[in-house]
Amino acid sequence: MELSLSSSFSLQLPSSISSRSTSHVHSPKVPIRATSRASGLLLRLSRNLHPIGLYNNRLYSKPVSKRRQRPNSIRACTQVGDAGSDNPILDRISDFKDTCWRFLRPHTIRGTALGSVALVSRALIENSHLIKWSLLFKAFSGLFALICGNGYIVGINQIYDIGIDKVNKPYLPIAAGDLSVQSAWLLVIFFAVAGLLIVGVNFGPFITSLYSLGLILGTIYSVPPLRLKRFPIAAFLIIATVRGFLLNFGVYYATRAALGLTFEWSSPVAFITAFVTLFALVIAITKDLPDVEGDRKFQISTFATKLGVRNIAFLGSGLLLVNYLASILAAIYMPQAFRRSLMIPVHMILASGLIFQAWVLEQATYTKEAISGYYRFIWNLFYAEYIIFPFI
Repeated sequence: MELSLSSSFSLQLPSSISSRSTSHVHSPKVPIRATSRASGLLLRLSRNLHPIGLYNNRLYSKPVSKRRQRPNSIRACTQVGDAGSDNPILDRISDFKDTCWRFLRPHTIRGTALGSVALVSRALIENSHLIKWSLLFKAFSGLFALICGNGYIVGINQIYDIGIDKVNKPYLPIAAGDLSVQSAWLLVIFFAVAGLLIVGVNFGPFITSLYSLGLILGTIYSVPPLRLKRFPIAAFLIIATVRGFLLNFGVYYATRAALGLTFEWSSPVAFITAFVTLFALVIAITKDLPDVEGDRKFQISTFATKLGVRNIAFLGSGLLLVNYLASILAAIYMPQAFRRSLMIPVHMILASGLIFQAWVLEQATYTKEAISGYYRFIWNLFYAEYIIFPFI
């Protein structure tokens, strides 16, 4: 008699077991009572196996090899290990470092660092016979002071822009809830004090006064009751002054003073100061392009909210093209001061890239993603100018 169960239950076994079982089932020597008893046992067994997934036809469609099981087990163990770290203190330190880095606004740090390194390099190239290893520590301390000043300015802005950032930049640490306002205040106070102490000890009263002026301008840009960022002209003049003139003039002055030289403009340094000041104006007016939604909500008046995103993008691109055209003309008419073989082709390439990026923005109909990409490209052009500057 063939062993059978009701249609709602069926036990699927591997082929080797199935063949042996079938041979016994078809044996005429097995009593009917034993067969019925086995039927009931298998029925109960099938009910017990069903809830844990052994009843799935797909499980036994292919045998699972040991070679495939081993990586899966290793991967599972790795995921469990990642989920719960063995050292929560290290995790907290890592999270705090990440939060601080986002708080510093990395794209502004890169601009400050590249600018200072480029200007110091240029001063050393012009006076290579005065280079001393003893000046290395002073150079790094000056770079750290500039990063502290940058951190103070962008940090104080985030403290007073929490509501706006929740709309425009929800990834920033205070707006995202990763950094408390109290901790942010401690950081900006540390940046201001550390920067002033470093500059005061190492670079004398004149550079200290320039550094203090930069901090004051950064403060009145963001902090009530002045909060000059509300006024478009005042806002972009502050940004252009701090990131353009003060940074370039101050770093070059301090480097020459460290070399024992009085300040004297050179054609390349005058060029980069003028170039970057105009560039900083462009950054000041285009930085609000991705923030139009939040600025309108909080009634922050910017050129982007007044004139429209498309008009500001065209204005920014036009000003940068004027910058590049002036660079090419300077190389043509002042061959004794600049390397034509570098100045002309590089600025033509950068200008072409800008035109292409403006075209991409137009084709994308000024979506928020396209505007953000355009603004990032503007910063990349800013970095590129400082990278080539020591060699022009």
